[in-house]
Amino acid sequence: MKNLLYLFSLILLPGILFSQASFDLEKSKIKWTGKKITTESHWGSLYFSEANLFFDGSDLIKGKFIVDMNSMTVDDIQGRGKERLENHLRNDDFFGVSNFKEAVLEFDSKSKLLNGEYSVNANLTIKDITNAVVFKLKPKGDSYIANLIFDRTKFNVTYRSGNFFQNLGDRLILDEVELAVTLVK
Repeated sequence: MKNLLYLFSLILLPGILFSQASFDLEKSKIKWTGKKITTESHWGSLYFSEANLFFDGSDLIKGKFIVDMNSMTVDDIQGRGKERLENHLRNDDFFGVSNFKEAVLEFDSKSKLLNGEYSVNANLTIKDITNAVVFKLKPKGDSYIANLIFDRTKFNVTYRSGNFFQNLGDRLILDEVELAVTLVK
């Protein structure tokens, strides 16, 4: 009987102690920025289809975020150029959105709040390829903010990458993509 009670407490107690932070998916977003070898850059938005953090007290124990890749927009230009770049980014040259509709970020370790932020180790999956990423997540009122940089070539996004093509000159696109994430409750 004692073992049964112990097992029962292990199953139920985490549900009692853990808390979940869910976010407003319409207000939460990701600003992406891609840069060329010149000073030129493009930026836009991506939106979540799922966004959750799980806590044990103040310790961040888990997080899972799913990004709807069809939500990708280009926000720094308008008109035909905007439409053309959005379609190009969704094509197989870049993110192959018709075959890979979601990108997923899952935390893989517990993190303590230190100096007002969490240091997060996570796995990022884009185009069914998963790589480890590390970033800082900061609580800010009822929101959380994070800045994350990933190497697009590790996810088979090689268009105009200097690591895969030569003699691109000022047409070279840098491999690092910057993400500024705002999660709003």
